[in-house]
Amino acid sequence: MARLTVEQLERKYLDLSKYENEYLGQGYINIAGIDEAGRGPLAGPVVAAACILDPDVKILGLDDSKKLSAKRRDALYDEIIEKAVCYEICREEADVIDSINILEATKKAMRNCVRGLGNKGYKADVLLIDAVKLDNTGVGVIVPIIKGDANSNSIAAASILAKVTRDRIMAAYDEEYPGYGFAGHKGYGTAAHYKAIRELGMCPIHRRSFLKTIH
Repeated sequence: MARLTVEQLERKYLDLSKYENEYLGQGYINIAGIDEAGRGPLAGPVVAAACILDPDVKILGLDDSKKLSAKRRDALYDEIIEKAVCYEICREEADVIDSINILEATKKAMRNCVRGLGNKGYKADVLLIDAVKLDNTGVGVIVPIIKGDANSNSIAAASILAKVTRDRIMAAYDEEYPGYGFAGHKGYGTAAHYKAIRELGMCPIHRRSFLKTIH
């Protein structure tokens, strides 16, 4: 895919700021995007991130983290960490996922992110969210956005924070639990991963509730 010009990146940034600008125009201040990574894998945590961007500081190239190369995600991760007004990253491990199910574990991580923003002095006034119906956040305005990580800079930033964090967690788990290939497939259900489970058995980070047929 051809690289976008600076002008195209500027235009995309403006296009993806429409939700943020709408609520800024209504007088809201702390507009947070929230997203997750890792709902589908057979192993490892689900990771959520919430991010409040500075409307006066542009971060060009934000997009759905799955559309970006690992190198580009890493670079944007560093830029988001440096330039965001506030962010929070939370995770729930496999035992929690098995205990309360993946959707509830995802919501728990997301609520902890929202709480974390508040604990840092940036209580969200508006929460922009992709797909998940999230209640009990204490946020008065929650805006669900279809394909939010490709249509909102704040959600895209959260998507990148969550994805890069989770990928790094899985790379670390690859060293702790060698033989499963976690650094490559990140815990997803590839043929090589299933083969490793059959040969080695499950390790502590596997989601038992996702692997009932392999017990």
